[in-house]
Parts: sequence; structure tokens; C-alpha cells
Amino acid sequence: YRTDSPGDMIRRTQIKRVLCVAEKNDAAKGIAEIMSDGRARRREGLSVYNKLYEYEYNLFGRNVTVCMTSVSGHLLGLEFKAQFQKWHSCNPVLLFDAEVEKYCPENFVQIKRTLEREVSQCQALVIWTDCDREGENIGFEVIDVCKAVKPGVQVFRARFSEITPNSIRRACDTLTEPDGNVSDAVDVRQELDLRIGASFTRFQTLRLQKTFPASLANQLISYGSCQFPTLGFVVERFKSIQAFIPETFYKIREEESVEFSWKRNRLFNHTACLVIYQICLEDPIATVTSVTSKPKSKWRPLPLDTVEMEKLVSRKLRIGAKETMKIAEKLYTQGLISYPRTETNLFPKDLALGPLVEHQTHSPSWGAFARGVMEQPGGPNPRQGTKTDQAHPPIHPIKYTNTLQGNEQRVYEFIVRHFLACVSLDAVGQETVVEVEMAHERFSANGLMIIRRNYLDVYPYDRWSTKVIPVYEQGSQFQPSAIEMLDGQTSPPQLLTEADLISLMEKHGIGTDATHADHIETIKSRMYVGLTADQRFLPGELGMGLVEGYNSMGYEMSKPHLRAELEADLKLVSEGRKDKQSVLRHHIHKYKTVFVESVQKAKRLDEALSIYLGAAQEFSESEQQDMEMPLPVRKCPQCGRDMVLRRRKEGNGKYLSCVGYPECKCSVWFPDTVLEVNRDESVCPTCQPRPVHMLKLKFRRGSLPPMMPLEFVGCIGGCDETLREVLNLKYLRMGGGGGGRSRRKRGTPNPLLILAPHPRPDPQAPRPDPRGGDITVCNCGSEAVLLTVRKDGPNQGRQFYKCSSGGCNFFLPPGARHPAGHTSPRDLRGEVVCNCSEPAVQRTVQKEGPNKGKVFHTCGKPRDQQCGFFLWADENIPPPGNETHAVTHTHTVTHTL
Repeated sequence: YRTDSPGDMIRRTQIKRVLCVAEKNDAAKGIAEIMSDGRARRREGLSVYNKLYEYEYNLFGRNVTVCMTSVSGHLLGLEFKAQFQKWHSCNPVLLFDAEVEKYCPENFVQIKRTLEREVSQCQALVIWTDCDREGENIGFEVIDVCKAVKPGVQVFRARFSEITPNSIRRACDTLTEPDGNVSDAVDVRQELDLRIGASFTRFQTLRLQKTFPASLANQLISYGSCQFPTLGFVVERFKSIQAFIPETFYKIREEESVEFSWKRNRLFNHTACLVIYQICLEDPIATVTSVTSKPKSKWRPLPLDTVEMEKLVSRKLRIGAKETMKIAEKLYTQGLISYPRTETNLFPKDLALGPLVEHQTHSPSWGAFARGVMEQPGGPNPRQGTKTDQAHPPIHPIKYTNTLQGNEQRVYEFIVRHFLACVSLDAVGQETVVEVEMAHERFSANGLMIIRRNYLDVYPYDRWSTKVIPVYEQGSQFQPSAIEMLDGQTSPPQLLTEADLISLMEKHGIGTDATHADHIETIKSRMYVGLTADQRFLPGELGMGLVEGYNSMGYEMSKPHLRAELEADLKLVSEGRKDKQSVLRHHIHKYKTVFVESVQKAKRLDEALSIYLGAAQEFSESEQQDMEMPLPVRKCPQCGRDMVLRRRKEGNGKYLSCVGYPECKCSVWFPDTVLEVNRDESVCPTCQPRPVHMLKLKFRRGSLPPMMPLEFVGCIGGCDETLREVLNLKYLRMGGGGGGRSRRKRGTPNPLLILAPHPRPDPQAPRPDPRGGDITVCNCGSEAVLLTVRKDGPNQGRQFYKCSSGGCNFFLPPGARHPAGHTSPRDLRGEVVCNCSEPAVQRTVQKEGPNKGKVFHTCGKPRDQQCGFFLWADENIPPPGNETHAVTHTHTVTHTL
């Protein structure tokens, strides 16, 4: 409970209207009835399922108007941003790093609007969600929504374990702050579950649907870091049964009026057992060596926590964990039991148990036992466990009811009987152990007499039976009525029950008490497992194949270690002992590493499943590559989504395509002379937005000049002059207008401009100057370089100047004037126009040199869209700039071939 500062006290005096938000409508209704003494005024919210209850209450030391409403569980969800949501939008590995955002699902928008409307009239917000991790996170979702509308609203947290007058009023008197650490743990879990689940699910589903179309064509093959270890437990038990080899054993039993058991229990050697048996037959007199009688107790059960309730109800009542929790939550919101999600199995000292027992005295079934508990010395006396979550007491009844039906009645009765049993007394009996010796072999028999049943009278779920044996005296002798040598076989373990599975999940830290039932339900709904007639788990073919496939890769993904470490870290985050972001980074990196290597070894998954689903579909190398979602090369300059390498439908070539196709048609089609092109792991240090991955290209022999290598790595982001000219990449630069779109028809290869494979021209290379020392500058104001046309045709051998940095589309033959047939660059109004028929703009040379200060005309469009027009202001005609040529640098470039 926090200590208020003077400023807090002043702010509280300004509170006149308070918005209270519970996790469900039933809880809101129950809390409102208690706080208002049944006088709350109900009105409708924008959501038909979430009502509003108004009343006056003395809060913060003054009377305020309270508006109590509710959400319906989590108000917000977590999802990838739009560009990553479609299954074919990106390589699944990118989901480990893709941007995520919180959003309000469509069916909860009206609840959100109700909160926004109501909080705008309030000065304070009190969170009444369930006091566990999920409840704390839901509370912060409500806070975020409300503060977006009213940033200055004061926020408080009510902490309670049951919807009873004492508990609710105590919560009102001890309002505290929401716990951000607990909420952060849920944020981490949600984000990791989303990233891990989505990446593996997309990978598995997309691959296996194509590999086994007859069996899995329309099936979602999901993965979860909790559900997979849960499946692993089922598969491991099944495989241990398959691998079990029964062994024959032998034992000796003697009988009189009671059966005596052999102290050796059994032998696996037939001859050895037969020899001992023959010796016993030769000397068949048994001598009583000891008679021991001692008190024996059968302990009453521990107070009930969530996991124990799920297991016991599953075993004793044959009700599944999922339904058990659903019923328990309903009983809680009706005020019949305490909060059903708890890890605590000891009652706090300040919890008054007497009144709780007193309520149950009205029952015709267990009322008499409850009265007996009240009358026992010391009153209710619970057996205490050792676990506590410091948040909620063990599950116990709040009040008596006889109006329930069906499974709700059975679960409620179990909770009541368990509570009465644990506050009662242990059952007491007297055990007698008789030991005898015959032919130097020892045998024993046990007897039991129950003296006081105590808790067993109310708890029919335990058995303790009397076993009567005759009275024996030490030293006495008798001859057994029968001496037998029996054989038998060892038996394998049984398949897991739901209670067994929950025990394993709890033992290995898989999930929490709140999520065990959901994970079990998931592997059932995905048909990874089924149930036998006696409700035991049997793995399905798909479940077996998945587990064996991943195991064959060398990763024990079906084992609990990975998830158990995560659950331990989440606990530390909730306690404020570990940082949220560091835990996220650590586990994202760990699972991403496993994912990448799993994709590389995916063939082993196919092989494992083919045992159960038939032969896997055979694919060519190109089809195999198509199944593997390509990794991004760079961002699309049109829409900002990823561009990836894809294989052409006809031929063997590839092209660079935006994943936004068909909405975005931005692409680069590589010419036929490019035999291979692949994404390199190296990233360009210059181009933006990062990362822009380099490309590894292999050209056809004879398509490049002899001095150039046929294979090299270059950047497709725009900084690499070689690739920019070879592949005509000017339209891939980021920019406005229509500059991002190629005008070339789809499928038509761009002309190959053969350049030396260097990102930029060598600044030390000699630059010929045919004009006797004049320096030619491009549209950038930079010194131009002299190039020579090498391509066969009428222009072969001609020289021209071009921008040295590739920053503009400057083009100028040496000493050229306007060629015949071209009209003046001035329009009818006397304005200079460029090749785009747009008014040209004037620029002044800024670079040091003989041309500094000279004025020239150039295209007024952004640099990456310019037409290449250039005209000195004191000249009347521009140089030709529209021709497309195949060129090579005239300066020397050295390569290692």
C-alpha cells in the first residue's frame, strides 16, 4: 500500500467521478451490487454484453459517483504490421524481427468506445480485473485506451481474491498502483508466442501442404512453444511403450489364511527361483520372527490450488481441464468460490475459516460433517502446504448453494468437500506387520484396522480399506496351506491421462496454471493427439511425424527445456529482476537460430512424415527453391515493402519483385545474359533505407569484355555504377512522382550496358580532355568522364561525356552541337524547354575550375527522373541526350581473373 504525497492528496480531493473496470460483466455486476448495497442503477453501454452500473460510494475519504463496467478478457491483441500479415508476404524468418503492434479486434471496438466515452467524464480510473498476470495486463490495456483520451486521469488498482463484501471493501480501502512488471511479463510472452508460433506455423504449413497434398492440402499445421513440448510428452510415453520389451519374472508366495509376500519380491532367473522354491518345499515350516503394531495415519488433502484441482477433477470426476476451469470461473463470478487461478496451497493466518465452514452446515449432504469440524478441538485446522503466489489463497467455497445442476454442481461439490476435508483431521488406523522365515527366506504380511475415519467421511475421492489378518505371536510356527512358484511379465507404462499430462507440464515448467488446459486443447483440436476409450492420450500420425522430424534434426524441440527457460525468465520479469527487452532479445535470437537451421534441414521433416503419410512429393531444384520463401534484398521504392528474388515461370531466369504484387508492380527483370543471381549476406554500407543486400551475379561467357570477370558481387540500391548501368536501375531509386516505376514492359529485359564491375569510377584514372584543357561538367556540376561506345552499330567507337558519379543522366558528345532534325530548345514563348517538353531550370557551376560561375540550363525534375537535357546559357542548342548506348570506360580498370 503506497504512501500518498501531499500532491496526491490534493489531486484526490478533486475526484468526483470514478470509472471502474472489471474483467467480465458478471464480475462487474457482483462488485457493483456489493459496493452499492444493491442500489446500483444499470444502463446500457455501446456493447450489448458489457453493462454499466452507477452508484455513489465513499472513496478517497469522500462521496463520489462510480461507474462500474467491464471488458471481456483482453481488450487488445498483438499482430504484425499489415505488410507482414499475409502468409506469402515475406519469408517466415523475417517474422522474428518484423514490427508488431497492438490493435483492438473488431468485436471489442464497442467496448473500447464505451471506455473512451465514460473516462472523458471521470477524474479517476480503478482497475478491477483479476489479480493475476493476465488480469494485470488487461488492466494496462484499459489504462492505455483511457489515457489516450484523457492523459491526466488518475489510475488505481484494486486487489482482491473473492467477490465478497469484506474482500471488496478491503480492496477499496487499500487501492494501490498497477504492477507494470507483471504486465511486462505478459507482453513478452505474447510477443514471443506470436513470433515463434507464426514463423514455424507458416514454414510447416506452406511446406508440408505441398509435400503431402493428399493428406495435408487444407490443414493448418500449427506450432507453439508450449503446445509442442506438450505433444512431446504424449509421443515420448507412446514410444516408451512401443520400445518396451517385457521380461518374465518368478516369485514365491505362501498362504495360510492370509497371503505372505516374498521379501525378494521377484527374480528374473528361473533356475535360481526354482532352487529356492524346492528348498522351501523341503522345509515348509514358517517361524514368526516379528510382529509389529503401530499407529498409521492417512493424511487429509492439502488446500486446493489450480493445478491440483484440474488433475483431481479430471481423475475423479472425468471432467476435462478446459471445462473445469470454465466452470470454476463461472462459480467465482457468481460469488460461490474464491479466485480459481492460484498457485497457493496454504491458507493465510488472517483468513477466517470458521465462517466459511459455518456456511456449509446448511447442506443436507455434508452439513453434519461441517458442524463436526466446528466442534473439533481448535476448530477448522487446515493441513498446510508450502507454495504461495503471494496473491490469492487456495480455492475454497465462499457460500453455500443448492441451485446448481450438472457438472457445475459436481465441481462445486468437489471444491466444498475438498475444503472441509483439508480443515478436518487425518484418518487414524492401526497397522500390523507380521514377518516370518522359512528355509532362510523371509516373507511378510500386512493388516490394517481403521480406528477413526475423520476426513474420509466427507471425502469419497480417497480410499482406505481395512485389511484383517489373524493374530500371530513372535516365535510361533505354522505350516502354510500353500507354497507356490508363480511367473509373470513386466508391463509397460500406460498412456498418459490428462492428469498425468498436467503433472508433467507443471513439473517441467511448461505453461502456467492458467494455460495448461488451453495447450492440451490445442494439440487435440489440431489432431496431433487423440483420446482412447478410457480417456488416455494417443499421438496421431501427424503429431508423431512432426516430433520425430524435429528430433532427427538434432533439436529437442519436443522437449521442455526451451520453453521452461522462457517461463523462468517470465517469472523474473514479473518480479522486476530481469529486463523486458533483454529477455525478448535473448529468446528471439535463440528461437530464430533454431528456426534457420530447421529450414535448412527441412528434408528430414519430410522423411519422418513420409513414414506415416506416404511418400513425399518429389520436387525439382527450382520448385524446391520456390517452396523456400525468398529473403528480402531491399525495400521497394514504390510502397516500402520488401523486394525479393523470384524465379520466372518460363525459363530459368530470375527477377526482383515487390512482395506487394499485384498491388505494387515494381520489379527488375534481369537480362538473359545473367545466368545466376542470388542474394548475398553482405549489406551495402551506403544505400538507404537499410538493409540493402548485395547480389551475386554470374554472366554468360562472351557477354562481357575480356577484362571483366563473369562473376561478381554488386549493390542494387543505386550506388553501384556497374549494376546501375548494366541493369538500368534508375527507376529503383527512392523518390517522388512516378520515378519509381519502370516504363519497360513486363518481361522485356533491360539492355545490358557493359561497365567495369566497380561501384564507382576510379578517381585516379586519367580523364582525356579533347577540348585542349577545358573541363566538361555534368548536370551535378561535377567533372564528367569520357566514355566510348563499344556496342555493334552505327555509334560504335564514338566518344561522349557522362556523369562520373552517376548522380544525373548527363550525356554530351565532344564538341557536339544540336544534330540535324532537332528543333530549338526554346518553345514558342522563348522559354528553354528540356527533352521532357517542360521548362528547363538554370544552374550555376560551383566547382572550382575554368567553368566556375558559368550558367547552364538543365531538366527541372528530381535528379533520378531527369531526362539528361543540358544547355550552356550562352549557347543556342543542347547536346544530344536521348540516345541509349552500350559503353565501357576508357580509363584503365584492373581485375583479378
